[in-house]
Amino acid sequence: MKRFFLIGVLIWTVLSCTEKAKFETKTGESGGYTYEYVTNDPLQTRIYTLKNGLKVYLSQYNAAPRIYTQIAVKAGGKNDPADATGLAHYLEHIMFKGSDEFGTLDWAKEKVMLDSIERMFEHYRTLTDSMERVNYYKKIDQYSNDAAKLAIASEYDKMITELGGRGLNAYTTEDRTVYINDIPANQLDNWLQIEASRFRTIVPRLFHTELEAVYEEKNGSLDNDYWKSFEAMFEAAFKKHPYGTQTVIGTIDHLKNPSITEIKNYFTKYYRPNNVAVCLSGDLDYDKTIALVDKYFSDWEANESLEPWNVVEEAPIISPTEVEVIGPDAEWIYMAYRFPGRNSKEYQLLRLTDMILANSKAGLIDINLKQKQRVIEPGSFVYDINDYNLHVFNGKPKEGQTLDQVRDLFLEQIELVKKGDFEDWLLDAVVNDLKKNKIRGYENNYARSDEMVTAFTNGIDWATYVGEIEALRKFKKEDVVKFANEHYGNNYILIKKVTGKDPNEKKVVKPSITKVVLNKEDRSPFHEAISKKPVDKLQPVFLDYEKDIRKLSLRQDVPVLYNQNKENDLFRLYYLLDAGTNNDPKFRVAVEYLEFLGTDKLSAEDIKKELYKIGCGFSVFAAEDQTYITLEGLSENMDKSIAIMEDLLTNAKADEQALKNMIDDIFKKRDDTKKDKYAIMFDGLMNYGLYGANSPFTNVLSNSDLRKLQADELVNIIKGFTKMKHKVLYYGPLNDQTLLASLQRLHVLPETLNDVPPARDFAMVDVTDPAVYWTHYDMVQTEAVFMIKGDKFDKAKMPYSRLYNEYMGSQVFRELREAQGLAYGTFTSYQTASKASGTDSFFGYIGTQADKQAESLNALRNIIYTMPETEDGFKEAKEAVLSVIESERIVKQSVLFNYLTAEKRGLNYDIRKDVYEQVKNMTLADIKKFQEENIKNKKYNLVLITSRDKVNLKDLSKYGKVKELSLDEIFGYEKQRKINLEAPNQ
Repeated sequence: MKRFFLIGVLIWTVLSCTEKAKFETKTGESGGYTYEYVTNDPLQTRIYTLKNGLKVYLSQYNAAPRIYTQIAVKAGGKNDPADATGLAHYLEHIMFKGSDEFGTLDWAKEKVMLDSIERMFEHYRTLTDSMERVNYYKKIDQYSNDAAKLAIASEYDKMITELGGRGLNAYTTEDRTVYINDIPANQLDNWLQIEASRFRTIVPRLFHTELEAVYEEKNGSLDNDYWKSFEAMFEAAFKKHPYGTQTVIGTIDHLKNPSITEIKNYFTKYYRPNNVAVCLSGDLDYDKTIALVDKYFSDWEANESLEPWNVVEEAPIISPTEVEVIGPDAEWIYMAYRFPGRNSKEYQLLRLTDMILANSKAGLIDINLKQKQRVIEPGSFVYDINDYNLHVFNGKPKEGQTLDQVRDLFLEQIELVKKGDFEDWLLDAVVNDLKKNKIRGYENNYARSDEMVTAFTNGIDWATYVGEIEALRKFKKEDVVKFANEHYGNNYILIKKVTGKDPNEKKVVKPSITKVVLNKEDRSPFHEAISKKPVDKLQPVFLDYEKDIRKLSLRQDVPVLYNQNKENDLFRLYYLLDAGTNNDPKFRVAVEYLEFLGTDKLSAEDIKKELYKIGCGFSVFAAEDQTYITLEGLSENMDKSIAIMEDLLTNAKADEQALKNMIDDIFKKRDDTKKDKYAIMFDGLMNYGLYGANSPFTNVLSNSDLRKLQADELVNIIKGFTKMKHKVLYYGPLNDQTLLASLQRLHVLPETLNDVPPARDFAMVDVTDPAVYWTHYDMVQTEAVFMIKGDKFDKAKMPYSRLYNEYMGSQVFRELREAQGLAYGTFTSYQTASKASGTDSFFGYIGTQADKQAESLNALRNIIYTMPETEDGFKEAKEAVLSVIESERIVKQSVLFNYLTAEKRGLNYDIRKDVYEQVKNMTLADIKKFQEENIKNKKYNLVLITSRDKVNLKDLSKYGKVKELSLDEIFGYEKQRKINLEAPNQ
């Protein structure tokens, strides 16, 4: 593999803080194309403008022979007509349906039918009588079903998959719509040809089934209290601007009355080259890439009459606005201040102010509220959008604390900024932290291309954008104080999220539709031509654990795994124990307690401040079978940070009051978690379905055992971490001998290391008779998972499971979402055990409208147990697996963790070798056999979360013996009763 490098980042280090960097726009010419670039740009980005106005941002980064692609349209939800909201988002969905060249068996015939369907939907919008609407929609359904016979469903997805694309996605915000891919570098020509075709013409095929998916997405948002809180915040902050008067996903009324005509108008207006940027970062050649973009996109016609967006001016907020949001989740607040937009002069000071308040380490909120245990999960962030920004403060109350008290604590921290009551060093530390995070982000192509998207869609010239962080250095403490006094007063929005039954519960009622034909085996001539176009084949590169990792020793019983960072001056150091909560559930409590402890030398607060000053960070995490002690930051300060960390791990001082406060907060968090739909479903229910009542998830201390904990007991556990056998992992710029010298000097070790405590083994339940476990949650949808216990780990199955998952992933999506419109989200996955002694498992998930529970569960079970057989789909999956392996490269710290993953499975080589060689020769019959032996012939448990007034128990009984589980059964601990709790520290 070619050594990858980034000259700009080597220049652009934190050491340069004393020298003002110059970022100037200049013009260059190469390969017959003129481009702009910026001096001292760490991404070495070239920006081209084609004759039709299309912007093309290119950055070369050769870490792997792949290119991350983002096509950004400078239009989003705010551009929707006020009487037809949700258009931008629905158009995003339609863009995946193909073009006039692909996705169709006969475009001339299909177009006639699609035009008729468009007219039918326009008529449908005019109908008001409910029965007339139902009957007319049946006509639309029938005609749409006939039109679907001329469509090739998911042909775009198939082509991208065959290219070896991954991460295929898109998103719509208030201001932009962005289409994402991650492709092999040798497929750039094919990818550009495909994208040019779909961006040139909108084709609203399979419209009514995709509308069902959007309905489910809307219903999912109505079940999400965070989403509801954000919508309420935007509505309160923006009385005139579309940010608040409409939502990106659209109103229920508008979704029920969709207009294909309006969607086409939106596409025609905004999806034009002079309003779009192609942003690419990866293993690309600048000259060849721009020539290819020009080849395929140059005939895309510009919209010369496109007018600039006019910002809707809002009246000043002169007094607090308070809104209550009711839902089943726990209580919290969002407190927001409104500011001018991302490209305003205020943004820089807003960014600094936010980081002074909360940077996750040493901000005022971090120290005064989180560290002092005065609020649960306090924080702040800037929600930056084009026309305005919101500075949002968020936190959850402690037991006995009111939401108003949480608000007041945030206001106290803002007052400290207004008084200048923060340490002078914090401003420089914040800027250095922002710069460090940028450098780390530039280690991956997603972040690099996303920088381009942000600059383009916000209308920020690249020189200004690249120089934003360096420009922060011009501000002094008095500038921040002045800014805070001018902008933070009683001009805030307060969202109070309270727990309860929403009296205004809504849902989108979906019309009945007929399953459509998918034409799975068909291909358009366009698709055939793409698949036959010759490309230079990439050769896979597998890890050689003996060559790609330096296996050193600090001493005989402390192995050190080393990989050098040749890209920048950042390091990551890990102490890794092969013991976690399965060995001792107190580990997790001890790790949390460590956050609040100091030593004789430094208090807990001072430890965080000192590390933040020198651009480093420290964390400890206890998983089920491993504990990670992690240190990261600037390599020049590694020794200083190790000394601080080692002192804490060796000399931590017990703090009885901190322990009592922490346990009180754990009780509150436990009660809050029982109100969290996602925790109930994906942590609690799924573990119960796989393991029964005793699982790794429920292996926690009971509330009574928590109360009995002594501070010294937890401190001894902390001090024992580095006295147990462990490994050291390092990824950074130091050479191996310098690293060992630092560790030998600083890593405190006893003469003999202790063995890790024995682990408790949790066995998955043997299912003799299927069971259905469900629990009540006040929600619109039903979410369900079929779960199957597999066999013991067998490396021979890994090539088959990889190909099976690739194949079934597309089959499930196309059948349940595209053909039947049953769900927005649905998937299946065969999970290979993570260790040699472990057990494989299988999951099949669907989230659907509650009144479609019976239909959806039946469809999901059928596709799990009766695997669809399509040779074209199999070929697509096979090509995808091979292409991804050929173009992926495991690099940086991932090399170390890949080795450890293999080691846990008893492997001494990169298992991708087996996958690649065996998949090449596999047939559909092989995958069918795998499915029959590992899934079809095994029994399942079914778990689901739904509302008690919507659940169909009679239907559920068809799947097994039905049992409703209490939250205490699911989580393994009882609800905490308030017992002699002191009032929270105000």
